[in-house]
Amino acid sequence: MRALVTGGAGFIGSNLVRELMRIGWSVHIVDDLSSGRISLIPEAEPDQVGPTVDIASFTDPYILDKIGLKNVDIIFHQAAIPRVSYSVAQPILTMQTNLLATAKLFRAAAERDVPVVWASSSSVYGGAEFLPTHESERGKFLPKSPYAMQKYHSEDYAALFGELYGLRSFGLRYFNVFGPGQYAGGPYSTAVAAWCHAIKNGEECRSDGDGTQSRDMCYVDNVVHANIQAAKVLLDGCPWAKMGRCYNIALGDRVSNNEILEFLQQRFGARVRIRHAPPRAGDVMHTQADIGRAKEELGYDPKVRFWDGLRRTLIWWGLEETR
Repeated sequence: MRALVTGGAGFIGSNLVRELMRIGWSVHIVDDLSSGRISLIPEAEPDQVGPTVDIASFTDPYILDKIGLKNVDIIFHQAAIPRVSYSVAQPILTMQTNLLATAKLFRAAAERDVPVVWASSSSVYGGAEFLPTHESERGKFLPKSPYAMQKYHSEDYAALFGELYGLRSFGLRYFNVFGPGQYAGGPYSTAVAAWCHAIKNGEECRSDGDGTQSRDMCYVDNVVHANIQAAKVLLDGCPWAKMGRCYNIALGDRVSNNEILEFLQQRFGARVRIRHAPPRAGDVMHTQADIGRAKEELGYDPKVRFWDGLRRTLIWWGLEETR
């Protein structure tokens, strides 16, 4: 199979590329390196074919031509500017990439009949009333940030383009993805990455608000698994491919900031120095996903639980030895 991965030099994209290579797919990466890193692009093992790479925007006419030449069986659209705080400061700039450019890619894919698995976000729920949150809760509360609104309307465009132009797509609503390859300060940075960076560099761990806010933290390997399962279902010709269907991708569980910090304090003692800060604008208090639809329709099976994923992440940061 031949895959185009937008944002393939980023945190989630690079982990996805590595697994696609491992299972024998041919991978082409496009990334403008606005937030990605060349160092994250996986190198091929002796029995693998390495990815080809274009340093460009995913809406560059050259990239769209590659899709048109049938060099691509499926697109994994991971490119975005996902920082909530940055979208609050720059709502128009982030809209250009997260909504308008994404709609352009959707249209090109529809014209060329290439299916798309793309990264949506749990933030579309806007602080859902019911936990765990089912996909049907979307729209009951408005998104709380420009980034969330951009993802919300990207879902609308995916569904509309399916009806009008025959776009085959699945949107994956990621819930707080973390793991190896996620650097502090990066666009996908979670509190886990920020705290690992702080501990490693002797800095303070910032805790926003009172620390009771909780998140459905999903280790990146689970997200990679979800993307590949979604691609297989789309390529198999499922009858709902043109509905713009979206799926929660998470663990179906949640953990609070305070619980994670308490664990890190027990692990690293005085190296964990906490600095309290005000709540962040645009943040919600709690997230937890109902992942039943993804399990039933995609065969999604998140095998890496949070605490195991945290241990693997600490090893990647060099804070803990492999056991």
